[in-house]
Formats: sequence, C-alpha cells, structure tokens
Amino acid sequence: MTKWISVVLGLVALVAGTVLTTLAVAGQGGPAAADRQGPEADPASDLRLASASLRAASSCADLLAQYVDRGLAQVGPYGWDAGPIVMFDATGSATRSEASASAPTLPATTGSQSTASGTNVQEAGVDEPDVVKVVGGLLFRVQDDVLTTYDVAGAAPQERSSLTLDGLGDGELLVSGDRVVVLGTVDGAYDAQLTTRVVVLDASDPGAPQVVSTTDLDAELTAARLHDDRGDDVVRLVLRSYRPALDFVQPGPRQGERTALERNRQVVRDSTLADWLPGVDGEPVVDCADVAVPTDDDAVLGTTTVVGFRPGGFDPLASPTSTAVATDAATSYSSPDRVYLATAAPSGWWGSPTIDCIDRCLPPSPGGPGSTDGTTDLYAFALDGVATTFVAGGEVEGSVRDRWAMDFSDGTLRVAVGATSRTADASSVLTLREEGTELVEVGRVDGLGVGEEIKAVRWFDDLAIVVTFRQVDPLYAVDLTDPASPRLLGELKIPGYSEYLHPLGGRRLIGIGQDASPDGMVRGAQAALFDVTDLTSPARLDTVAYPRFSVAGAGTDPRQFTWLPDRRIALTVVSEAWRGRTGWVSVLRLGRDRMDDDMVPVEVGDEVAQVRLVPLADGRVVLVTGDGVSFFAL
Repeated sequence: MTKWISVVLGLVALVAGTVLTTLAVAGQGGPAAADRQGPEADPASDLRLASASLRAASSCADLLAQYVDRGLAQVGPYGWDAGPIVMFDATGSATRSEASASAPTLPATTGSQSTASGTNVQEAGVDEPDVVKVVGGLLFRVQDDVLTTYDVAGAAPQERSSLTLDGLGDGELLVSGDRVVVLGTVDGAYDAQLTTRVVVLDASDPGAPQVVSTTDLDAELTAARLHDDRGDDVVRLVLRSYRPALDFVQPGPRQGERTALERNRQVVRDSTLADWLPGVDGEPVVDCADVAVPTDDDAVLGTTTVVGFRPGGFDPLASPTSTAVATDAATSYSSPDRVYLATAAPSGWWGSPTIDCIDRCLPPSPGGPGSTDGTTDLYAFALDGVATTFVAGGEVEGSVRDRWAMDFSDGTLRVAVGATSRTADASSVLTLREEGTELVEVGRVDGLGVGEEIKAVRWFDDLAIVVTFRQVDPLYAVDLTDPASPRLLGELKIPGYSEYLHPLGGRRLIGIGQDASPDGMVRGAQAALFDVTDLTSPARLDTVAYPRFSVAGAGTDPRQFTWLPDRRIALTVVSEAWRGRTGWVSVLRLGRDRMDDDMVPVEVGDEVAQVRLVPLADGRVVLVTGDGVSFFAL
C-alpha cells in the first residue's frame, strides 16, 4: 500500500519571485508598515508583465486590496479557515549528471558526483545547504547552535575553532570563499519556523571566525541555493509567508458565529502590507512594485519571495534584491540560470478505488489553502547576477510532487506530473518552452503508472527516468531528445520502489528505496542496481535487502548518499527507523553485475539523520556523526 508523507497545513500560503529591484532592508521605499495605503508604486519600476498568469500591482494600495479581498474569502468565525491535508515535500538534495558516452541511437544516463563542497546536490553548479561543508583542507560543521571548524588536510581531523551562535536553531551551511553563511530558525521563539535567521561569518582565520552580520526575516525559509556568478557567488533564499497572525476573535457566550465572522472580516480589512509581506525589523524586504499578483481569482493566498545577495561585504543583507508573487508556490527548483516556482495541486485522482483515500477524497474548499482545480501554476525566473527576473508563466494539469519532478535543459522545462481530478489516473512527463511571457506545452508522454504515484524522477540531458509505485515498481525510460515529441522507450516492473536514483555512468543506475511484497506491503530498505544500457529494455541486475522495517536515509534526504566513482563504491545511511536506534553506513562495492554490501554501525538515536559521508579531493572520506568528525575507513 502506498505510504504517504502528509502534513496538515493549517496556515498555508506562499510566494514566488518576479522581478529585480535593489533595495535596502532598512529605509527602503516600499510599503508602509502601518499605513494601509502606503506609498504609491513607482511606475518606472513596474514589472511590465504581459503574462496571462501574473500582473503588476498598480500601487501599494492596489496590492493591499488584492490581499484583503482574497483574505475576506478565507476568513471565518474562528479565524483563518483550516485547509485540507496536502502532500509535503520532504526531500533533501541530490546531483545532476555529467556527460558521458551514450548509445548511438538512444539517450543515455551519465555519471554524477558530489560538489566541491561535499554535498550531493540536484544541479551541477548550484550548491545547497547542509550541516557540513568542505573547502580545500577545511571542514565546517554546524550542530545545534555551534559552528565548528576542522582541519582535514592531515592524518586525522583536527578541530581549529568552535563558535556558539546564540539563538540559532536547525542550522545549515553554505560556503563562499572565506564567507560562511549559516541558515536556520530563531531558537525558542514563538512560531520559530516562521522566522529565518541568516548569519554571515568571515572565516579567513579558521581559528577564529567572526560574525559579520545577523539578520532575522519574518518568513519561513523553504529553499536556499548558492549560484556561481562568474566567481562572485550569489545566495538566493526562497521565503514563504503564511497568512498573517491577525487579532481574530472566536464565538463565545457573548457573541455568536455571525458576529465573530463580521469582526474577523473587519480585522482583515484593517490589516496592512506589513502583515502580508516578509520583513526585517518591521520593514518589508520587497517593494510593492516588485510583487506580482496572479490574475486567477482562485489563487491560494500567501506570498513567496526570492531574496538574492552576495555574501561578501560589510553587511551582505543590507541591500539584497527581492522579488515576490502573491500566491502559494509550494515547490521551487533552481538550475544555474533559472528558478521555477510551482503552486500546490492536490495529488491523486478523486474517485479512484486504487489510490489511498488520505488527502484527496474530499476536494479542497473553494479559496482555501491548497485549493486548486487540479492544475499547477508554473512561474519561470531568469537569473543574472543577483537579479531574479520574471520571464514566463503557465499552467499544467496535474500535480508536481517536489522539486525533483522539474528540470531545465537547453531552453526546455521538463516536468513530471502526478494525477489529479483534472487528469487520467496516471502520471505524465511534459515539456514546455517560453514563448513570449507564456510557458507553452510542446510535448508530452502520458499513461505512466496507472493508479500509482510518482516516487522518484531523475533527469538527464535527453532522458527522464520515472519510478511510480502502488504494488510494483514500474521504472520508465522517456526519450527527450526531441522535446516536441518525447516518447516512452521502455519500462521495468519489479516489487518495491526506488525513492532516490543515482547514475553510475552510461550503463548503470542505482536506486535506493523500499522492498515490497507482491501485494505492495513494504518490508524494509533496499538498494537496487539497474542496467540501462538498452533503455528499451532496462533490467534489474542485483539488490541488497536491509533489515526488516529499516529505512534508507537517501530516500528522503539524498545528502545521505555518496558516490565514489574512482572506487566504484556507493555509501548510503540506513537506520532501523521506528524498530530500533542503530544507524549504519552501507558500503556498496559495485562489480559488473552485482553489489557487495558491508554494514558499518556508526550512530544511534535521532542523530542518525545528521550522519554525512563527505568525499575529499585526495580520495579520502570524512565521516560526520553526532560524536564528532573522523576519517571513514574503506
């Protein structure tokens, strides 16, 4: 039976970015914090959107009116209406591929490896945050609120410094030259997950790193990326602002539901832009002129903001660039030159007897969080330096499961979509191109995994590998050589499913996921080796079954997978999950048609999720556990 990861999103609403504007966080000429009308938007800085999906606000008053009108449709006698259960993107990160030899008439998988920072990422050239990073002979690690620096150039790792970052929670790192950017929440604060803390440090002296700046943004961080801009790195944050926590009343002995509803509607009417837009110290970080408004009146309420800054300088976040879109863009994907935002469409096909009735038996309430008509809105933004500029928008029928379901290659957006009330009971792969300011579908392959959900997607230059699951694991190979005429090359049906796919060159692919019985009951983690030499007839060569009820961490966090191509060794973290506390490193040595496994216990308890295996340039591997940092013996 399909196992869903679900979360109740009661206060949901997001944002996406649209144009570029350089603004100072303090003292910007944006919307007033207390004045409902606020200063008028400067016509010279309007977005000039010609897309049918977005329009520029004519003024701050117009922007606020848009929020208020949509808010009035969602407020009830108890405050904001609760939304349905929707799918939650729980994945971490992983790698894009590098070119390698291919068959003369078919597209091919390609080799892939971790970035120079040691993190397994989705796209080459786009680094992602992690709890550990390597730069040359240095390793930086954040654990709880402590940043520790190690020298890993010698025979054994040596601690160089340890610095407590007061008030930081759930920290992760990005590193640009001598600058370390720590991203997390404000520890101990009410609704801490809705506040993002950004700490920039100067680590030019590894023995004594110094805090350069600390900035708190009142929005949730949903994604962060480090783009290499011709040697001058840019950090981009995707911030999610929920519907504001306004001073609502509730029905009681002295007032009925009708009275409470009217009072709550007035509270929404009295709100200000400072309530709706993300800010720092009470000042919004995006100007009214740089917030695009969806033309669809049913767009889910909220704001997603893309903030870009260079980590160098005295106060890097004093003058970021910020763009936003006033809707729920639940998923973001970044390539080296594009950012895509996708709204949330409920997964599944209502009425289908073959899919679990968990989050789709009842359609979302009109206008409520997660409310859609079974379509996904897509917004494309071009990257140029710190600029993030809206270039196109469009719509597809179906749901985008997570960021792994999107890819941009050679001017084409490729998207794998799952079933919704607007589609057949199956998944599809679509291709879209920018025509003017519209994202226009140019090709598609339908009918993948009838009655099943997408579990994993891996993109290559001219190929998509899609895994779906309900009782068996169909692995589909889709030829994308001609984006206008994608075609299904072949498929393989086996028990179980892969949650994470990693290319091992032009002939082999490894899948990390779950073994399952023929009736779809999961039995424990497994690794599978696939032969993709002939994509018209992919084959599973070998499997490694892990202990019963175990879980492979790479399925939800690909940062727990490391591929060592020179040694033909894959390292992945496996835990006993709810059946025990032990965590192992599975050392998979790959032969021509088989895998040999060696299970090495490395951690116990909840710190298993923090285990990392970081490859160094000299071929050694650093093991990071809750107890410390050491070299992992291969």
